[in-house]
Amino acid sequence: MTRCASPTLPTSPISHSLRRAGIALALCAPLTAALADDNPLAAERWKTRPVVVVVPQAGDALLAQVRDMALYTVVAGQGSRNDQPLEPARTRALLQALQLQAQGPATFVLVGKDGGVKLRQGATVDLRQVFAEVDRMPMRQSR
Repeated sequence: MTRCASPTLPTSPISHSLRRAGIALALCAPLTAALADDNPLAAERWKTRPVVVVVPQAGDALLAQVRDMALYTVVAGQGSRNDQPLEPARTRALLQALQLQAQGPATFVLVGKDGGVKLRQGATVDLRQVFAEVDRMPMRQSR
């Protein structure tokens, strides 16, 4: 049986940096995968057009504008979907996926069936613009 000699890697500062970066990526990959698994938007893909509203407190005017819609809300850091509480990890994953902060500012996000952000507005939402954007979506055009 013949043994192969293992190649030796150069020991330059660049190779050390690359090795450290590889180790860091290997350590972070499970965390990133866990966040992706926790993201509640993943279950909505190709089924619904989620609406996500983040406000700093329950009495925010933005929340009143969209109360009758099926939606995700994050109020003072507590997430829910259609008024059903989300686990804290799922709320964090939702906020991270949309690059939002739980403390605000008040933000309205329309997510397409493909999972991509289609519209992002601040505290004042023009619902005509929201529905016009929904009507322009390809899945809507095929009906």
